[in-house]
Amino acid sequence: MKPFHLFIILTLAISSCKDKKKDTDNPDNPLTDINNTKGYGLLNKVKGIWNGPVTSTTALGSYPEWIVDFRPIAASQVSAKNELDTLNDIHMSFFVALYNNEYRLAFRNGGSFVGMKRVSYFLADSVKEEQGQSYYRFSEVIKGTQRAYTEVVFKQDSMILKSYTNKYNTQAQPTLHMTWKAKLQDSTSCAAAVAQFSYPQKTLAKDFSTTFTNQAEAVYFSLASDPYPESAQPYLGQSNITYSFSGAFTPNPTKNVFLIITTQPLISGFSLNLANYKYRSRYVILPSNKPNFTFNYMHPGTYYLYALYDNDGNQNISSGDWVSTTNTTFALSAQGTVNAATQINFTIP
Repeated sequence: MKPFHLFIILTLAISSCKDKKKDTDNPDNPLTDINNTKGYGLLNKVKGIWNGPVTSTTALGSYPEWIVDFRPIAASQVSAKNELDTLNDIHMSFFVALYNNEYRLAFRNGGSFVGMKRVSYFLADSVKEEQGQSYYRFSEVIKGTQRAYTEVVFKQDSMILKSYTNKYNTQAQPTLHMTWKAKLQDSTSCAAAVAQFSYPQKTLAKDFSTTFTNQAEAVYFSLASDPYPESAQPYLGQSNITYSFSGAFTPNPTKNVFLIITTQPLISGFSLNLANYKYRSRYVILPSNKPNFTFNYMHPGTYYLYALYDNDGNQNISSGDWVSTTNTTFALSAQGTVNAATQINFTIP
């Protein structure tokens, strides 16, 4: 299963466009016109549920899958929130921004790493869109590629993301931080939000004209200074999730429970529908003595909730693990709050 590890920085991608090669660095397309917003094409390509392996030099190391559910939250903004556990999470968004009198797609990447907060801001500075693939680079707003940058490349249904950093200004030049090679799993879960906002549109989401004045860099370690905090992101809501064990089960408090939220049901009759495993949207790892968790900044929609007690500790669905067998359903409205609960009641043969 390994539906965890999800919060690092981002980076590369590839996707289809027009017959003729388009270089949006062309000075004939002045960025003072919002219709020429640099990087705008990414908004349409990144939406959907993506999954793939990560190769990383971080303390987390590499892992076989990272699942990210990108959906529109405004006419010119798309976002995704993920968490690994109570100490590690990430919230990412791409949106049309105005900075130095130029319209560029911005990339916000921030969250917690072992409980320590950090958020960084990047702007599109290099774009190549051609038939069959597209390339986007986002560099740190103030220091540019000397500080950090992210590359995103799309090709058909694949996305490669690479991030580079100078490791808190300790290196002369940024080095590779992580690589994510993902495949598009689903493009239907975001359809309602796409229709809601007639997404994407060339409208301003955030004016950064004076935001970074007198700043040394666009990286914040005190979230009180964050110019566009998660709490200011539009449209998103929260889901308060609770799980319990039926009377036949006595959990070991040193073992973990995985809460898994999907956009399509995993249970069909008395069987697990593995074909719908691609619809995983959010998940978190909790100690088995922590019976609740709140998924913040969650996309509105209809979801299915499941709980897995990892009895053998191998971080996979396997024989002897305990699971919930009900397609617990809940619906989250825009900027709403919903409560849902499930019960672990079955041992996998």
